Amino acid sequence: QVQLVESGGGLVQAGGSLRLSCAASGRTLSSYAMGWIRQAPGKEREFVAAISRSGSGTYYADSVKGRFTISRDKAKNTVYLQMNNLKPEDTAVYYCAADPYLARLQDYNGYLELWGQGTLVTVSS
Repeated sequence: QVQLVESGGGLVQAGGSLRLSCAASGRTLSSYAMGWIRQAPGKEREFVAAISRSGSGTYYADSVKGRFTISRDKAKNTVYLQMNNLKPEDTAVYYCAADPYLARLQDYNGYLELWGQGTLVTVSS
């Protein structure tokens, strides 16, 4: 059983940066594409970023493109989301997710195989 544990959320002022981490235990993530999904207050969950199993392909929602960077460290079995130039509209609970199929992350519609518990990011104006 794979467990995903996020960390790195918190309160930051607009224009600031945070780095989220997602560590896996119980099994290697090498067979999974990884991604980040967020849920803002009162809104549905939405795709933020994804990275392929090899790490060679990265994909972003238009709203975060150029500001966020997803990466993975296979040796540490960890995925990261570097968030720069944060905006108040980035305020949300950020979930780490994994799925064997990259397309399920990119075209997120509610189902992904593995989820973390979420970490709250609050951006003040």
